[in-house]
Amino acid sequence: MTTGRLIVIGGDAAGMSAASKVRREQPQREIVVFERSPHTSYSACGMPYFIAGLIDSADKLVARSPEKFRDKFNIDAWVQHEVLTIDPSTQRLLVRNLINGSETLEAYDQLLIATGAQAIFPPLPGNEADGIFSLSTLASGIKVYEFMDKELPRSAVVVGGGYIGLEMAEALVRQGLQVSLIEKGEQVMGTLDPDMGMLVSEALREIGVTLYLNESLTDYETSNNKVTGVVTDQRTLPADLVIVGLGTRPNTGLAKEAGLLLGEKGSIRVNPRQQSSVPNIWAAGDCAESFHLISRKPFHVALGTVANKQGNVAGINLSGGYATFPGVVGTAVSKICKYEVARTGLTERELTALGLQYTTATTKTKTRAGYYPGAGWIMVKLLAEQGTGRLLGGQIVGLEGAAKRIDVLATALTAGMTVQQIVDLDLSYAPPFSPVWDPVQTAARQLVG
Repeated sequence: MTTGRLIVIGGDAAGMSAASKVRREQPQREIVVFERSPHTSYSACGMPYFIAGLIDSADKLVARSPEKFRDKFNIDAWVQHEVLTIDPSTQRLLVRNLINGSETLEAYDQLLIATGAQAIFPPLPGNEADGIFSLSTLASGIKVYEFMDKELPRSAVVVGGGYIGLEMAEALVRQGLQVSLIEKGEQVMGTLDPDMGMLVSEALREIGVTLYLNESLTDYETSNNKVTGVVTDQRTLPADLVIVGLGTRPNTGLAKEAGLLLGEKGSIRVNPRQQSSVPNIWAAGDCAESFHLISRKPFHVALGTVANKQGNVAGINLSGGYATFPGVVGTAVSKICKYEVARTGLTERELTALGLQYTTATTKTKTRAGYYPGAGWIMVKLLAEQGTGRLLGGQIVGLEGAAKRIDVLATALTAGMTVQQIVDLDLSYAPPFSPVWDPVQTAARQLVG
């Protein structure tokens, strides 16, 4: 049984999942968590809904407070404490208390790095001006909410058409702002193929978001240290609130300085047990590398589902058990305006880059029996390997009841199924839930031919 002092850097999904698992397995072990933000175990995915006014308190996004971890679970969770350096040779950390500025050296027997991801923020003049925000932690979402409450902005520009950018664009429209969105790609939602992303672009325009596609951020306009506009390579847009939603990158500066081997997109390279290249140091969550089950290559994805699973695997191993993380197929889901949007596996662009020959089919049908009240349309796109028929990817855009069907496709991808096997699945049917042929099977039938 593994014993000794466990230190966890990072108090959100992966870190607290691991710490909680170790505590359940080892009730007496010393576990210390350092988190530089004011919160532990919070739902970053809920921030746009809080800013939109759909959730009346940020506290509702916190699953467990640091006080609860300390008092109920005997996990010393210290927020507003930043780890400055890791010294693997002495197994010590330099930690700064961000409240009073004091610094201490902390020894570990085992260390889990769960530092998550950080927002991509272009190094432009004016970055520090009031009214320019990125979202990565709950604290950053609260700052946006407080700014809006105090300054009452009227016009906003969202930079980036990924998940957080689109969800924030909708949130700001809900709060009565005039919203523009700039995206360097030909459509928003670059994790979809352009023909499916086009549907999401249309939905944003319908609620009043002005889209500027094939444009890139180049500068800001400011006055008295307040943002007044966003400059692209084609125009200047007025703005008194800017959300930079250009995605995230693994937060691995500490790991790199400590000599850990980095991998895909700069994430920490780990083996299937979440062990890093340095003895007694583990990594999990948005800062750690994963493995794509379809491309069979190292992969990085920043998702709470993956972070929690990797954290649980790390926790099992840190407490003396044995577990491995098998990898991912890249499943994600979101609600953008009236549409539910989902994807899994590989896109056409990714398949082309891998040199895989594929066939594709796209169908439009109903989420329920066509005669049943509330039936809405659903678009399903499938991609399969040419010759073998093995499913390689799937994308869904549709109305209520559409998106969670992606889980059927994620399961099929994980199992290595063919589209014919999807056609043959014994899926459920009743008019309130599905047509006789479920939409994913209709798309599979078309692909089979």
